Amino acid sequence: MTKGLQNLLSPWRKREPQSQSASAIVPPTKIAYLTKNEFFHGMPYEELHAIEDNLAMTTCEKGRIFYMPGETAETLFILKEGRVQLYRLTPEGRKMILDTLTPGTVFGEMAVIGQGMQNSFAEAVEPCTLCVMSRRDVLELLQAHPETALHLLNIVGTRLMDTEKRLTDLTYMDVAKRLALLLLRLHEKSGDTISGYSHQDLADFVGTYRETVTQTLNQFKQQGLIDIQRKAIVILDAAALQKLAGEA
Repeated sequence: MTKGLQNLLSPWRKREPQSQSASAIVPPTKIAYLTKNEFFHGMPYEELHAIEDNLAMTTCEKGRIFYMPGETAETLFILKEGRVQLYRLTPEGRKMILDTLTPGTVFGEMAVIGQGMQNSFAEAVEPCTLCVMSRRDVLELLQAHPETALHLLNIVGTRLMDTEKRLTDLTYMDVAKRLALLLLRLHEKSGDTISGYSHQDLADFVGTYRETVTQTLNQFKQQGLIDIQRKAIVILDAAALQKLAGEA
């Protein structure tokens, strides 16, 4: 493990004896987890065992910022448990959420695609467990397994396309359309019941104020499109939301 990666992990290991190695905290199911991850898809089982030595696993609490714009990109993260937000700040200081990452997602990819600096914030929005690889270890992996580079390019390309579409939506759609489109995206990921997102989270996604989101959600409820429950939104009429968002 590189010195930089050791420094990165050290704040998350306050309860561990300093003499304990990274492998000592690795659960026995790590190989099984890697086989299901898109980044390592199709890699031979014996190769995954070799990677295990360079793949540290760690935990962090809600609110941990993994990186921010302008910081040197030298670490790749693989989210095992929890959720992480990727976001930027507008010139006025307003948060603009680019994505909320769920388990199995890779982030910090700027470390290995030739861009030396991060271009967004990455913050844990709930307690997380992550696998962490240094830039050097990732590059060695890509050289040994070129097919893994294709997986990484697919991840990066999809994320860039999603970000571009989100910025386009912010420019050309009104709040009702943006919110309808966001609910449809979350519906596709979560099913009819969308939970874990506050009204402020939704406002940060669509680039508006929390009060505006609350008012718009109440309008959707009156129209029979959704139901608002405690800490959850239930989609009642996805077809009508699609029509409102202009996707019908």
